Amino acid sequence: MTDSRDQRTNEAPQPPRIGRVVLDTSLFVNPDVRKYFGDNPTEALEGFLFLAAQIPILEFYMPPSIFKELLNFIDIEKIPGDLLIILHQKPPSRYEMSCPAFLLYELIEDIRARINKGLRVAEAAVRESGKKDERQIIQDLRKKYREALREGIIDSKEDVDLILLARELDALLVTADRGVIKWAEKLGIKWLFPEKFRDYLLSAIKKAKAVYPTAQS
Repeated sequence: MTDSRDQRTNEAPQPPRIGRVVLDTSLFVNPDVRKYFGDNPTEALEGFLFLAAQIPILEFYMPPSIFKELLNFIDIEKIPGDLLIILHQKPPSRYEMSCPAFLLYELIEDIRARINKGLRVAEAAVRESGKKDERQIIQDLRKKYREALREGIIDSKEDVDLILLARELDALLVTADRGVIKWAEKLGIKWLFPEKFRDYLLSAIKKAKAVYPTAQS
């Protein structure tokens, strides 16, 4: 009679589960984030792809709308084609996915609160007229108004594409956009601080080498 332990020993090892990562433009464009990969958006993208090429246990995705946005900041001719294919472009299945209804309610409440806050910012600016230089008032108004209405909210179809794709793929989302992070959390989507992304990749490279000892670095 064959020992069950011998059977387990003779079984072929299971291949590792491939992890998935969805990336935002901010990873390569935001100066506070891209510095971990390069001095400018093109160098940052190339630096990331060089590391990603060493990680067969991870797949990297970007919605086409986000990739199109990225093209406005990089020199695509300077990115080697064999590296660029590592970054998969995939749109979310917009007509096949469903989202909890509570998100719509929370989004409406959030927008209403922001509109009221924006109104109060505008009223404060009016009260300052005659007390400060007009140019300074306008600068302050724009800054505070932008903070009131745009920070911490998803305000573009690109933001929605990121969240939906990460949810569809059950992927790790990497972005510096606080609004995207806030709404990703509401949907239970995993996310990572972009400042930690390089360390994450280096750790994944070590893990990949342990799984595939013959992989070239």
